[in-house]
Amino acid sequence: MSKTETLPGIHTVATLLNRQPERVQSLWLEQNKKNPRVETLISQAESLGIAVQPVQRDKLDRICEGSQHQGIAAVCLATPLLDEFDLLQQVEQSDKAVLLLALDEVSDPQNLGAILRTADAAGVDAILMPQRNSAPLTPAAHKIASGGSITVPIVRTINLVRHLEALKKLGVWLVGADGESGQTLYSANLALPTALVMGAEGQGLRRLTRETCDHLCALPMSGVVESLNVSTASALFLYEAVRQRQD
Repeated sequence: MSKTETLPGIHTVATLLNRQPERVQSLWLEQNKKNPRVETLISQAESLGIAVQPVQRDKLDRICEGSQHQGIAAVCLATPLLDEFDLLQQVEQSDKAVLLLALDEVSDPQNLGAILRTADAAGVDAILMPQRNSAPLTPAAHKIASGGSITVPIVRTINLVRHLEALKKLGVWLVGADGESGQTLYSANLALPTALVMGAEGQGLRRLTRETCDHLCALPMSGVVESLNVSTASALFLYEAVRQRQD
């Protein structure tokens, strides 16, 4: 894993400076581009003693790997990951019904970014992903997450199924997304401590992951479309949990 990474975009950089300024090594700016919001971030960075470096647009494009950087990017220490055992301890000690999201080999960084953005909005306590065959946190993922990759704890576990089983022992209910299920999402009780388990693009949940879930739920589909993008499905599952917890 790289020791540094690039986080592009105005809102992402703002969140980083406000929440984790100690991670930031430098800001890279597109030369001759004027933007009042960027100017505010430059002033904030300089007050924190962070180096600010103007560069040509093509160089900024390269370090941001073609993502929509809006003329600014932060070069910073890699996103800190939450240790899986620390997560188990936090769940055990929590005095509220935790809401977790497990991604079973979701491999598209843009999907990961969209999921992180929704997870932040929905108040997710942590996202779990297997170390292998899962999307990396690319600059595009960070940009799409719009700060969610900074605020939502991420666990990359060696064995997702084993970790889910450990959560079950702590009283967390595992609700998996499965389009073939006869039970709809809206019949599940998501006000309990819950981990929503979403499958990979195309293949869905792996067999062992599916068998580990307490409940399998489908979204009702009325049209000709057979399934939804995993980021869209994750948003619908998460906000049904939010709705139930507000009743």
